[in-house]
Amino acid sequence: MFLNLIIKFYSDFKLDLIQLQEVMKMSLRFSEEEFSRLKELLFSYEWALRTMMTKLDIIREAFKLSQDTSPIGYIACRVKTPESIAGKLHKQNYGLTAVNAKKYLKDIAGIRIICPYARDIYFLAGLIREMPDAIILSEKDYVTKPKPSGYRSYHIIMEIPIYHSSKTETVPIEIQIRTEAMNFWATLEHQAKYKYKEHIPQHLSDELIVCADKIAELDNRMFLIYETISIINNEG
Repeated sequence: MFLNLIIKFYSDFKLDLIQLQEVMKMSLRFSEEEFSRLKELLFSYEWALRTMMTKLDIIREAFKLSQDTSPIGYIACRVKTPESIAGKLHKQNYGLTAVNAKKYLKDIAGIRIICPYARDIYFLAGLIREMPDAIILSEKDYVTKPKPSGYRSYHIIMEIPIYHSSKTETVPIEIQIRTEAMNFWATLEHQAKYKYKEHIPQHLSDELIVCADKIAELDNRMFLIYETISIINNEG
């Protein structure tokens, strides 16, 4: 009887906590004045994304013309929503203002590049690093040194200039480079985090780590197969 009371208390407390988290999310809103400023700010991030996407499309098309394969499989991009920006500012204990969003958040504009093979990740990172006018702010290699969770990807935060209203402005963009298998794993982990409110059960965390290691091995073996086929074709 006493054990049942404890279990009920814990279940009710957990439910109340989840409901409180949902209420807090709903209450995280920019003021009308700050929301207007944020919308104007987000135009700059949209223009920065278009500029960078054009550069990447040129790289992809150039490889298609000169070689059978390209280090770029496909590209996805997005600008964070005001709700997402508000949530991240709140999580980092910053006030919900457009100025703080611009000052503290470097991933408002994001690009994800999916490469055919793991080795393409470093080749493509080198091409991005050499782009004219690009300023690299930071790089994190989660491919060679994955996160404890098993997450693998190569992250670059860079600033690129955009030209509008007779002035030049630099805008930060976060670029994530990974293989299709790494992307599938990251999507699955994201779903698990959402389902369990960032608290994934230990047995699932352990299974995700095992899967991440197997995916890395698979990526390497797939490249070896591709390399063997290329050698045979060249000899023929």
